[in-house]
Amino acid sequence: MTDPRLDSLLHDCPGLRLKTDPADLEHYGRDWTRRWTPAPLAIALPGTVEEVQAILRWASARNVAVVPSGGRTGLSGGAVAAHGELVLSLERMNKPLAFDAVDRTLTVQAGMPLEAVHNTALEHGLIYPVDFAARGSCSIGGNIATNAGGIRVIRYGNTREWIAGLTVVTMAGERVELNKGLIKNSSGYDFRQLLIGSEGTLGVIVEATVKLTDPPPASNVMLLALPSFEVLMQVFAAFRERLQLQAFEFFTDRALEHVLAHGAQAPFDEVHPYYVVTEFAAGDEAQEAAAMAAFEDCMTHGWVSDGVVSQSDAQAAQLWRLREGITEAVARYKPYKNDVSVRISAMPAFLAETQALIGQAYPQFDVVWFGHIGDGNLHINVLKPDDTADAEFLTQCEHVTTLLAGVLSRFDGSISAEHGIGLVKKGYLDSTRSAAEIALMKAVKRAFDPQALLNPGKVFDL
Repeated sequence: MTDPRLDSLLHDCPGLRLKTDPADLEHYGRDWTRRWTPAPLAIALPGTVEEVQAILRWASARNVAVVPSGGRTGLSGGAVAAHGELVLSLERMNKPLAFDAVDRTLTVQAGMPLEAVHNTALEHGLIYPVDFAARGSCSIGGNIATNAGGIRVIRYGNTREWIAGLTVVTMAGERVELNKGLIKNSSGYDFRQLLIGSEGTLGVIVEATVKLTDPPPASNVMLLALPSFEVLMQVFAAFRERLQLQAFEFFTDRALEHVLAHGAQAPFDEVHPYYVVTEFAAGDEAQEAAAMAAFEDCMTHGWVSDGVVSQSDAQAAQLWRLREGITEAVARYKPYKNDVSVRISAMPAFLAETQALIGQAYPQFDVVWFGHIGDGNLHINVLKPDDTADAEFLTQCEHVTTLLAGVLSRFDGSISAEHGIGLVKKGYLDSTRSAAEIALMKAVKRAFDPQALLNPGKVFDL
């Protein structure tokens, strides 16, 4: 520990756990984008809210930038520390704090992994319903900071709908309680909702009170094979009309190929161009009959080529792995990711235009598609060939993203559906937000963080 600023930090915050080893700086200084070279000042690992307050007061006094850090599973560069920032990791603040059976709420520390939040809720006979593949690694604080969505948005909505209250520490070191778990609160601006999705640029979320609900009814998982991209929305409409959907996820044959190479089991003897994994309520014979009727109707229309329905929890998990294993399976290729959204009603036209654009723009690259079709969210993963330099690959991808941003603007869509703007999408913010909106966002940033020290350079530049 050679930087004298760290000595002063330990003086102001006695007993604070700090990491300065090069391996730790690299590990904590990046997220899943792997695009920027980490170069943080140090890694601070507070164990209490009071330590977080002391760290931020010290940083404000000494003009040191701070990057809040959760599980760092984001794909927008939002948790990257590449310019000597102090990384503020909340991984030690990872415990449940209080359960209220009447209000059906659970208060937790922000560093608690999502999977642990799920398990704690289940111990009380309830669920926290927001869910995604990175559940074992991501933190609830990071989920809140990006308003994460995931695989069950069609049934439960985004993280925003499930946050009853927040405890936040401002850059000035002030502890602020937001909403305090109230269901109805019309007493002025709702800063809780403002902090949700703010990507760590306005304050550090240290505690959260999340809403819980009843476990879903018994469900089945069905995997559908589709002959073409064009029929995707017809299949979705047919299933949504007849069934209580929990999830409706699509992916391509290329995505399946990568997951199978990663150890998953092939679902069919033949390869099909497109696939859908859907989960639906199936607690009685009538619901199961409705599912089979929807499937048979789609087969009759030629929208579905084949299908399999889970007969056990183990088989359901196998089918879900085909979708949830995609990100891990393609990680070694350093994929360039576009995470976009449009209204569900606009999805057919948007899909057709986007597919044509991507097909023309990336003939030389392997493109892996998947998405949460039920909520208008599409993920486009372009895989870097081993013999292509990083800089060349990035240049080609950025050109296409510029074109894609233009398409999204015409469809009133978003360049970032659930991973945030961060560093990756900062240059395309104006395709999603007007100049007036961006000006207001910057004004809010200055009000919360006048020195621009909290996660600087993310979302926009001041």
